[in-house]
Amino acid sequence: MNIGKVLGPILVVVGLIICLLAAAVSVASAREIGGRLLGAALGAIIAIPFVGVGVFMLIRGQKEAGEMAVAQRQKRLLGMVRAQGRVNVADAALELKVNRDQVKSDIYDLVNKGLFTGYINWNDGDLISADAAQMATNKCPRCAGELELAGKGVVRCPYCGTEIFLSG
Repeated sequence: MNIGKVLGPILVVVGLIICLLAAAVSVASAREIGGRLLGAALGAIIAIPFVGVGVFMLIRGQKEAGEMAVAQRQKRLLGMVRAQGRVNVADAALELKVNRDQVKSDIYDLVNKGLFTGYINWNDGDLISADAAQMATNKCPRCAGELELAGKGVVRCPYCGTEIFLSG
C-alpha cells in the first residue's frame, strides 16, 4: 500500500487547518498588532512542518506508484512470455496498453535484472522464452548464423537481426 499518497494529503489539510485556526484565534483574541503577528507566527510554525512533510510524502508516494506500475507491467509481460512461450511484441503492447518501444525497454530491463532469457527478432516481432541451458549460444536459433556479443546478457545475430537474451 502506498502510504505517502494517503497520508500526504491528510497532513497538508491538517497543517492548513492549524494555520487557519491560529489565524482566527490570533485575530479574535489579540487587541494589539504585535499579538496578532505573534499568534499568526506561532500558528505558522506549527503548521509549516505538517504541510511540508505532507507535500514530501505526496510527491514520494506518486513516484513510488509510478515505479510500482512499471514493475507490475514488467511482471505481466514476463508472465505472458513464460506462460505462452512465444508472444508477439505488438500483441503484448496492446495487452499492456503501451507502445512497442516501451515493451522493448521493458524487455531490456528484465534482461539486465537477470529475469528473462530468450530471443527476439525485432523485424518479426516475436518474443520467445527459452531456457539458457537449452539454447545454443553460438548459433542463431532463427538462421543458424554466428552470433556476436551485443551487451550484458544480449547476443545479436548480424545476419537476421535476432537478439538473444541470456540471464546470469
